[in-house]
Amino acid sequence: MAIFDQAIRRLSLSLSRRRSSLSFSTLSSNPLRVCVVGAGPAGFYTAEKMLKAHQGAEVDIIDRLPTPFGLVRSGVAPDHPETKIVMNQFSKAAQHERCSFFGNVTLGSSVSLSELRELYHVVVLAYGAESDRALGIPGEYLSGIHSAREFVWWYNGHPDGKNLSPDLKSTDTAVILGQGNVALDVARILLQSTSVLATTDIASHALEALEQSSIRKVYLVGRRGPAQAACTAKELREILGIKDLYIHINEVDLHKSPEDEEVLKNNRIHRRVYELLSKAATSAPSHPSSNQHELHFVFFRKPDRFLDSGEGSGRVAGVHFEKTILKAVGPGKQIAVGTGSYEDLDCGLVLKSIGYKSVSVDGLPFDHEKGVVPNIKGRVLVETSGDPTQLEKGLYVCGWLKRGPTGIIATNLYCAEETVASISEDVHQGEIAPASTLPKPGRQGLLQLLDNRDVRAVPFSAWEKIDSEERRLGNLRSKPREKLTTYENLLKVATE
Repeated sequence: MAIFDQAIRRLSLSLSRRRSSLSFSTLSSNPLRVCVVGAGPAGFYTAEKMLKAHQGAEVDIIDRLPTPFGLVRSGVAPDHPETKIVMNQFSKAAQHERCSFFGNVTLGSSVSLSELRELYHVVVLAYGAESDRALGIPGEYLSGIHSAREFVWWYNGHPDGKNLSPDLKSTDTAVILGQGNVALDVARILLQSTSVLATTDIASHALEALEQSSIRKVYLVGRRGPAQAACTAKELREILGIKDLYIHINEVDLHKSPEDEEVLKNNRIHRRVYELLSKAATSAPSHPSSNQHELHFVFFRKPDRFLDSGEGSGRVAGVHFEKTILKAVGPGKQIAVGTGSYEDLDCGLVLKSIGYKSVSVDGLPFDHEKGVVPNIKGRVLVETSGDPTQLEKGLYVCGWLKRGPTGIIATNLYCAEETVASISEDVHQGEIAPASTLPKPGRQGLLQLLDNRDVRAVPFSAWEKIDSEERRLGNLRSKPREKLTTYENLLKVATE
């Protein structure tokens, strides 16, 4: 282990010295030093924009995982390779002479936020949302109930998801709570032919479990109606197009109120989704054929409690739903309210796709109700009161931590542009002025601190070794890559 530690530290330090010598040959002795926390889309777009906007800036990206790219690697479905092409763009940013990536560095334990603020002129927090919203109803922690995030991490080979081991053998029915894109991704993975999945970069442990799965019926359950479904037409079209899949939608749920008509009139995405659901409902056969997989869209239901199997096993056996209706609460806005009428849906697996949640770190103002850092255009506010005059100097936020867990990958591009514009404005106005302040240690100071704490930072060149090995292993199985799914294996390959 000592040899391992020394090797990774030598690799990190030599990379830093090489890039620092390149940078300092053209930069002032006191460049703007920027640290971006989080190597997902928000982090990389921020780094990319900073490098373009500030020709003298040095940008370091840190992430708690040994691997970069965040949800592009561990969130995007394995059968969506076209979405992952953006990793090529992010790699170019990481290879820029004024940019460095250091993985296996955790904010809070490897280095504190206050320490980063001492080391850098600018700190941008872009570490996303790695927890889950809770329903807060009885039985939520029964065995067999998982968050969609956990399930996605499991099949995408995230090292924190390898040991999830969802039981796909003991039941033929899964209930997914939520009808957004993540919910549709999860349903598609459960229902898709494993021969199709075998050609993707899905984790091998997940593929093996899915090959032995007994799941035949999947219920996608939402509180509101088809006019309010949160998915996109592209995702919906994809799951509706699965070969030999029986689709069931109660036609009565497709009846539109005047308020629904207004929603569909003013929102092209909702209108297209509604049209696809209507077509699926009217064109489907009345009953599934023998051994056919089934997808049921269930609207106007909210979970009231989870049902125990009653056998002392602590396993989920179903969901007790309350029927809902929509109530107008303002122009163009309707919420689901309970009717007092209930029904049960038997199942042995529940996946909650009701939203991700960001977590705070010491020294960071945080709005726990909204799950975001209080900010104005990316500038972090001292408190959650919203007073725009009270700012945390040099501290910024981007991505889900800034706006909440919404949007697609490209949404982070516009989010990063806004945050970088705020940084640039503050630099121009002298709020952040490296020329008139003492130099900040930046990268050298960070690496020294990590070295003192025996933290094995993984630079981008080490990630490239991981990438190469995963591609090699994937080639043996006719896959794009075979992901390394444990920290031990990732770090071992990084230092070879």
